[in-house]
Amino acid sequence: MTPSNPPPFTVTVETEDGTVLVRVAGDLDFETCDELMKAVERCLGDRRDAGEEPADLRVDSSGLGSIDSTGLATLLMIRRLTDLAGVRLHLDERPLALDRLLGITGTLHHLTAPRAESGGERRPGTG
Repeated sequence: MTPSNPPPFTVTVETEDGTVLVRVAGDLDFETCDELMKAVERCLGDRRDAGEEPADLRVDSSGLGSIDSTGLATLLMIRRLTDLAGVRLHLDERPLALDRLLGITGTLHHLTAPRAESGGERRPGTG
């Protein structure tokens, strides 16, 4: 029996009307998470440099295979970046395995809840 090769990891980015759409396909893990993180950082930075702050960052995870702890940490870092930039993060088309992981780790609400407005109210863990 030959081992199966996972599909290659791909990240595509599209922007339209204040929304950035990041499509992820393949396994998000230790070996691939930097590609996603760099794409998000580059996209947010490019838009900021152009004076066009996006209102929303949508991550389409319909093509996501598996995700490990490093992939989860990457999603959490993306949430932090979007919060700091004042951008709403949406995890769209989440596969059941991702929802299960987010539920088990207690991060589902954190990653999917609306961004907290900076109206003086502190969020846990922000000092």
